[in-house]
Amino acid sequence: MKRIDLLRMYKKATLLVFVCLWALSLSAQISKPTNLWAVFGQTRFVEKLNREHALYYLYPIFQQGLKDLEGKEVELVGFHIPLEVSSAEMLILSKFPMAECFFCGQSGPESVAVVYLKEKPGRRLKMDQVIKVTGILVLNDSDVNELNFILKNARIIGYE
Repeated sequence: MKRIDLLRMYKKATLLVFVCLWALSLSAQISKPTNLWAVFGQTRFVEKLNREHALYYLYPIFQQGLKDLEGKEVELVGFHIPLEVSSAEMLILSKFPMAECFFCGQSGPESVAVVYLKEKPGRRLKMDQVIKVTGILVLNDSDVNELNFILKNARIIGYE
């Protein structure tokens, strides 16, 4: 073989390796956690006085891995928890069914998320119905009138 042919083969092989490594890094960047509830569960909470309400509230301290997900599209699967204050474009998902959820049971604030949908659900949602959504993760560490885990511009991608 000529030296020029070997050089061309080397360049092609190098390019192929580069493209494969780039594709692997890209797929790692867009992969979603398989269990976002477990990531939420790593959040620590500290009790602090809220002077505006003159009450003590639990404020989250988010781990770096969770902070890295903020502003990115994530998937979350959970139980639908109906609330009278919710609108058709907002729903509450819980890691646990209603009887065990943060509002009614013994679970912590890391087990619920508020989901703001782009559009109304195509069907009526039932209590404890398992729903899969995708949306942009927003973390809330200061507004006591909002949940700590928020999905914005969300859409329902599955019902069980």
